[in-house]
Amino acid sequence: MSTSRPSTNPLPAPVPTLLQTGIGVVAPYDFALDREIWRWVPDNVTLHITRTPYAPLAATVEMAVQISDPELIARTTYDVLAVGPLAVAYACTFGSFVGGLLGEAALVDAMVGAGAPAAVTTSGALLLALRRLGINRIATVTPYTNDLTAGLTAFLAQAGIEVVATAGLGLIAQIWAVPYETTVELVRSVDSAAVEAIFISCTNLPTYDVIAGLEAAIGKPVLTANQVTMWSVLELAGYQGIGPGQRLLSASERSVPSV
Repeated sequence: MSTSRPSTNPLPAPVPTLLQTGIGVVAPYDFALDREIWRWVPDNVTLHITRTPYAPLAATVEMAVQISDPELIARTTYDVLAVGPLAVAYACTFGSFVGGLLGEAALVDAMVGAGAPAAVTTSGALLLALRRLGINRIATVTPYTNDLTAGLTAFLAQAGIEVVATAGLGLIAQIWAVPYETTVELVRSVDSAAVEAIFISCTNLPTYDVIAGLEAAIGKPVLTANQVTMWSVLELAGYQGIGPGQRLLSASERSVPSV
């Protein structure tokens, strides 16, 4: 009669606990660039993305006003707090500049009031980035209609930033479909010796792959909505974003903590 012998195969090693930091992102209901914002994120950070409730509106001033309601942003922020993010970003440019500096501050207060340990908006992050780089005079590129582009200029003026040139596409939908070539052409069209940096507005406008090349070509910082948002919220959580060749990321003074 044969007898069975115990297996000599070793048991698999236990899988170590996943060590990660959570960051919350509140985005407008039509946000389409989840994968782009992940590109700035280190491997030991995870994004918890939520969206505002859908509303049948085009990308106009009416939509900007609707998604800039502090109570709405507070409720949407609360939805992502169950997973314990260290910081929360409101990833929308026109939704955070349409109310001016006071409106932007009210959005941050609403997110913190809802329970976010720390919070930032895209427009607030832009101002932080400009201060970090010591820039006071910029040109802007937007996908917006003229009234929204003017609203961005007014917001920046309130913060003491001079906008010396602008270019817009006049779009009210499917901004995420704008090809890189179009964005690059707009940036080149507004550049001049008077411009210290260029800001590409709208978190629904793809920009990651053009930033470094444009900066090398024109010799000055090119900031974008998703870039400044992720740079700022990562710093709030104690991390540095990933952006090879991007001046804002290389100017960051924080080191990535060991976890």
